[in-house]
Amino acid sequence: MNEIFSRIEHSRTADEVVQQIEALVLEGVLRVGDQLPGERDLARQLEVSRPILRDALKNLETRGLLTSRHGGGTYVADVIGQVFAKPVTELFATHPKAARDYLEYRREIEGIAAEYAARRATADDLALLERIVDRMKQAHPSGDMEGEAAIDVEFHQAIGECAHNIMLMHTLRSCYRLLSDGVLQNRILVYNLPDASAALLDQHLAIYEAVRKGEPSAARRAAMDHITYVEQAMAEAERTGDWQRVARLRLRQRTI
Repeated sequence: MNEIFSRIEHSRTADEVVQQIEALVLEGVLRVGDQLPGERDLARQLEVSRPILRDALKNLETRGLLTSRHGGGTYVADVIGQVFAKPVTELFATHPKAARDYLEYRREIEGIAAEYAARRATADDLALLERIVDRMKQAHPSGDMEGEAAIDVEFHQAIGECAHNIMLMHTLRSCYRLLSDGVLQNRILVYNLPDASAALLDQHLAIYEAVRKGEPSAARRAAMDHITYVEQAMAEAERTGDWQRVARLRLRQRTI
């Protein structure tokens, strides 16, 4: 990990170390599963003694923000997973209305995120977005639906980060967690539709270009249009899948 920690300026207490790590988690610099540097290296970066650092890390572990793994290493804990409790995610997976409501919610919230991103994205934000977009373009001809879908989530997470609004970023991350955990796995069906992969790529590029050019209204519209397309494509994929299922059953019945 590149050095993202800065020296403690004042009295070099454990509380100041705690506050710096808290801020990095809250602002999305440190993400779930990220490993902190080793004790010696982290103490050097922060310019604090190792006993002070140990006190700070123990405080954060006790509060559930960090976790130690067997075999060594300190990691950012799975704090995002706690937003939706397991019984709720199981309901999402089995009730079609939840998927529709999920997309309706995302359409509005991602429109706002893209608008803010167009207003606030820094040069470093745009550099990261450009890298993700380049990987999207490279993945497109591969036909790897799972890979394309994973980069899709990464792109939307980055837009949320570019908005520089902590509440927006963490709310969106909790939404994307449902995708990563396969709760709404039927979105993969969308990539099976004719020309869907190309259409999705074009939509992501439209969002990126509006953010890159600093056009808030265009960014919001592009993000909302994208989710509307996904909503319609998922409905079409489900219909098509159901038609295929029925046709297969008819064929099987009539060839017995």
